[in-house]
Amino acid sequence: MIMLTRLNGQAFALNCDLVERIDITPDTVITLVDGTKYLVAESAQDIILLIREFRASIVAHSHHLDTHRSATPSLRVVTEVNDEG
Repeated sequence: MIMLTRLNGQAFALNCDLVERIDITPDTVITLVDGTKYLVAESAQDIILLIREFRASIVAHSHHLDTHRSATPSLRVVTEVNDEG
């Protein structure tokens, strides 16, 4: 989610995966895939940068999790029982 500002100054979080397009009319209008429209104070260029940064942070975070996960021992599920002792 990215933080944006309505024209009245109210901040809100937007799921950027649902953005279909950004129009400049001259105000910035974000249209979601379901047709919902948001009029925001940020420029189209700023919104695109926020979306890029958000998606890059997800990739960086997943890389951090992979690195952290490989450094710690993992649990192993045993499906066979040995009756010999």
